[in-house]
Amino acid sequence: MWESGPSAALQTLFPLSESSPGVTEVTIVEKAPAERHMISSWEQKNNCVLPEDVKNFYLMTNGFHMTWSVKLDEHTIPLGNMAINSITKLTQLNQSSMYSLPNAPTLADLEDDAEEANEDQPEKPHFDSRSVLFELDPCNGNGKVCLVYKKGKPALAKDTEIWFLDRALYWHFLTDTFTAYYRLLLTHLGLPQWQYAFTNYGISPQAKVLYGISFLFDQTHFLTFPPKSDNLWIL
Repeated sequence: MWESGPSAALQTLFPLSESSPGVTEVTIVEKAPAERHMISSWEQKNNCVLPEDVKNFYLMTNGFHMTWSVKLDEHTIPLGNMAINSITKLTQLNQSSMYSLPNAPTLADLEDDAEEANEDQPEKPHFDSRSVLFELDPCNGNGKVCLVYKKGKPALAKDTEIWFLDRALYWHFLTDTFTAYYRLLLTHLGLPQWQYAFTNYGISPQAKVLYGISFLFDQTHFLTFPPKSDNLWIL
């Protein structure tokens, strides 16, 4: 599948193209596959072992960025924005990456020890050394999707989950694996604020309007995607 290059390979996985009704300006930023030594270097530098599905993704393409719009009358409306950071930008979250204001609270100040795991929700990540957090997707400024190592360093691949950190710095569980997260990303077409569908407060009314526009143009997508296979990254 990947012989024709990363861009062609990614297009086989994405559900939309400019041949889709009403869809226009579909762009994919082509990135060459990461080299194996880059992955090994990242693991050594961060003292963390990447899950196999994350490794296989980076061996296919070193991150990606896809956007798409719809044509409504004479207007072009940007809708979808999908991104996964490159291996070099898969950086650990820290105080400076979250706050730039003087006298801002530390991330540890935001810990709520009263929050415990329950049957419906796993234990939330911690901003201190109990968890290790890496930014997968900056969510176009609406939060951060993070690869979370639940047991600190040295961090093992089996101890990872994917969580959404909203703009108020509250955590929301998304998936157990990167592959499952990627499937969610495709399912929601990178629509604005889609990660907020997994929060208690949901997406904003403004974003719901855009969802309605998307559904008008491509109703069949929601019945046929994503693909059921777990082996998206088999090379």
